Amino acid sequence: QLQLVESGGGLVQPGGSLRLSCAASGFTLDYYAIGWFRQAPGKGREGVSSIGTSGGRTNYRDSVKGRFTISRDIAENTVYLQMNSLKPEDTAVYYCAARDKSRSNWYRFGWSSQYEYDYWGQGTQVTVSS
Repeated sequence: QLQLVESGGGLVQPGGSLRLSCAASGFTLDYYAIGWFRQAPGKGREGVSSIGTSGGRTNYRDSVKGRFTISRDIAENTVYLQMNSLKPEDTAVYYCAARDKSRSNWYRFGWSSQYEYDYWGQGTQVTVSS
């Protein structure tokens, strides 16, 4: 059974940092494209970053470029999202998602669309506030 578990969220002051983890069980994460999404209260779910399969490209939404970094640890079967220089507008529940490896590498709706991913974690809350 494929399962994703996020962790690392919390309360942080503006300008601070957090590292989110997305740990997989039941499958090898390196074979799957992974996306990080977030959803703030009253808003839709938006793509934050993604990483392709082994050695694949990374993508970031414009508002987090230069502040967030996505990476994989193959040995730990985990994908990370390092978030620096956090802002109040980064406050949201953050989810990681995996794209089934049976899908092609062509994204009909783009890497940041939730419809491109098949397996989801339960989310972790990130709150940026003074």
